[in-house]
This record gives sequence, C-alpha cells and structure tokens, in this order.
Amino acid sequence: MSLYIIAVLVSWFCVHLVKYILICKKNKSYKFSLEVFDSGGMPSAHTAILASVTTVVGLSDGFNSGIFALAAVMLAIVMHDATRVRRSSGEQGLAIIKIIKEQKSKIEIPHIYKGHTPPEVIFGLSLGVIIGLIVFLATK
Repeated sequence: MSLYIIAVLVSWFCVHLVKYILICKKNKSYKFSLEVFDSGGMPSAHTAILASVTTVVGLSDGFNSGIFALAAVMLAIVMHDATRVRRSSGEQGLAIIKIIKEQKSKIEIPHIYKGHTPPEVIFGLSLGVIIGLIVFLATK
C-alpha cells in the first residue's frame, strides 16, 4: 500500500479517535455519537490528514520537490479555509438560527458546520506532522 495512503488512513483514524475521547469527556458518556464525524471540533481532521501527507511527501520526495511545494500550499489553503471561511460561515449560521428563533419563524432551522478555531487547526497540524513522521519511519 502507498506510504501516502497509509498516512491518510492513520491520520483519519487517530483524529477521529481523539475527537471521540474528547466528546466522551465532554458528554460524560462513552456512547458512540456521529458527532465524531461532524465538521469542526478538536482537532481539525482535514488539517491533520493533509499535514501527515505533506510530511511524508517532504521526507520521501524531498522538501525542495515540486510535489512538496504543492502539498504545502494545499495545506495552507485548507488551514486558512478552516479558520476563516468555514468558521465565518458557521458563525453566520448561528446568527441566522438565532434570528429564526427570535422571530418565531416557521422557517426550518438549517444544519450548520462551524469550521475550526485556530487552536483546533494547530492541534490538527501538530498531530498530522507527528503521524507523518511515525508513518515514514515505521515503513522505512
């Protein structure tokens, strides 16, 4: 199996395991919840997955390679999007829900995705880099 795909799968699993543990702690229950797969929350899965692949690309193909540059740019875009665009959209969604409730409107309450706070993205980045290093070293 491709080293890059292994990094993706391990990152995905680890991030959702961390999310599960944090949700269980918050809810004081070990009952599984699909909340684990919701967009947003600690840590950022998108960031962790792309950071692990970027790390593996850098270690495998070189930090001066074109493919590393592409992966690093994509990682920066994902991190920016999570903390700015998606976060802003989520905050606007919360405001819309508040207005709908205050007006006692019959409009159906929309489902919103909250995006990420900077600490959630930084934790995802850190986790992804660590997983990328471990995957690279474990497969060499």
